[in-house]
Amino acid sequence: MRPPRFAKRAVDLQNEYLSGPIAVPGAGNAIASAARLLASARNNGTPIFHIAHKVGPGSLFDRAAERGQIVTELAPVPNEAVIEKGLLNAFAGTELHALLSATGHKNIILAGFMTHMCVSSTARGALDLGYRITIAASACGTRDLPDGRGGVSPAPTVHDVALVELSDRFAIIAPTSEELV
Repeated sequence: MRPPRFAKRAVDLQNEYLSGPIAVPGAGNAIASAARLLASARNNGTPIFHIAHKVGPGSLFDRAAERGQIVTELAPVPNEAVIEKGLLNAFAGTELHALLSATGHKNIILAGFMTHMCVSSTARGALDLGYRITIAASACGTRDLPDGRGGVSPAPTVHDVALVELSDRFAIIAPTSEELV
């Protein structure tokens, strides 16, 4: 399947992923790719929805702290919605579905961290709601994970496996953001 050129964009990239316990290796490359998508969407008048994970004060994803803010290169501009979520799936317990439905379109392009968690959960939830999902692979990333056997699965492997799983039923995978602009 061919990914749509113009669709609503949902972007989930916070400073929390740049350093600290859940830092994503190569985050800068994914941010640069997401910035190209964002610029294209803005130039074309495409609706943009920024997603931000929000947890209580003093913890990971504390939205009042710098670490909980959306990365500077992708900061929302006026009239771009910011949806705060408490769960991995950006549709769960938020107004995202209502806002997307109001646009009258069913195509969504996802970019964000972490591929195996929030991106995957949101893509799966979106399919259940009748959306056609495209994931900009180069605008996503994840971190090394324990493999459950005493070893570690490297971030690129976790990212690739998550994308393969999603491509089987849940999403179209666009390897680079350039394919979508």
